[in-house]
Amino acid sequence: MGAMNELINPAVVGALRRILTAASPGTGWAQLAVAGRGLDELSLRERTDLVSRALLADLPQDYPTAAGTFRRALDEPDFTGWMIWPVTETAVALALTSPAPGDFDDCLRLLAELTPRLTAEFAVRRLLAADLDRALTVVRGWTSHPDWHVRRLASEGTRPYLPWAIRVPGIAARPSATVPILDALYRDPVEDVRRSVANHLNDLARHAPDLMVATATAWMAAPDDNTPKVVRHGLRTLLKKAHPGALELLGFPPASLAVTPPRLDRPDVELPGELRFEFEITNNGPAEARLAVDYAVHYAKANGTLAVKVFKLGTPVLAPGETRTFAKRHSFRQMTTRVHYSGAHMLELQVNGVRYAPTGFVVHTSAFTTPHGDLTDPQI
Repeated sequence: MGAMNELINPAVVGALRRILTAASPGTGWAQLAVAGRGLDELSLRERTDLVSRALLADLPQDYPTAAGTFRRALDEPDFTGWMIWPVTETAVALALTSPAPGDFDDCLRLLAELTPRLTAEFAVRRLLAADLDRALTVVRGWTSHPDWHVRRLASEGTRPYLPWAIRVPGIAARPSATVPILDALYRDPVEDVRRSVANHLNDLARHAPDLMVATATAWMAAPDDNTPKVVRHGLRTLLKKAHPGALELLGFPPASLAVTPPRLDRPDVELPGELRFEFEITNNGPAEARLAVDYAVHYAKANGTLAVKVFKLGTPVLAPGETRTFAKRHSFRQMTTRVHYSGAHMLELQVNGVRYAPTGFVVHTSAFTTPHGDLTDPQI
């Protein structure tokens, strides 16, 4: 994270102060200068908050003055990059405390103007949390904006589980609220926008799997060349969870199969190490079978329970009567996204959503590799 922290560094803060001085010469920006000297040992988020507090201290406490300053700064091409994040947070903070009702909507317009310089996806969430319906009225209009950065902001800023961002409880509680945004953008010509739509769909599937399958089904009825990819990525978690509707939509219906138990190359794994396994699948049906072949690892947790994670292995097509052998090596090593603990684990095969009998093995960690904390996989 050290390199990430340096995205806002003294040089960046100094450049921001120079640009804002040109936009508002009489302000002085004394606290911003102090903030630029106090960034050491702070995370990126902490640096953002420090710079935003300095901006709030330097600016008059009214939203229109700040918004005017930031809009004039947009005339400077160097007003771009990570210096924009604390600017967006400052604008939102002033808009949310403003007594003028129109400042809320104007702040949304300002974020749309700023987002081509650096995404405003984090700051916009505070407006969504404050008044979801009012904010979404404006955000839905962004889906037809000529700048793809703004269209992406409509989808990314409203994701239920946007990494690094605050949660907006209303979005998770009302999964249908943002579906019109996705409906408007799933055929967007820009891949970054479509990827955001797919990730947003995957987020919503946590709370409303049937609704998301229905949404994706409607897209597949009116697709473009990129729609199948968007749907596959958007339903990826439901596919791993063996949701019947997702499996059917993605072309993996029930099949008549014989699946052998996985053969492990060893009963014990010492970290860091790997486990090799292989198995066979036979198509016993009268027609070819398109398969979603996955495997699940049941990891031992610190409290002695097991936590399962599903991994993709392949999507082969087997002819009637065909038998195919599959082999895989699975790595076990300590990572920032997964903590391993000594104990009994299990390996389980999953084909077209059907789980087969698990096979056990044991993982051994040493005192030098056992971590001290429990981390989880981020949703990106």
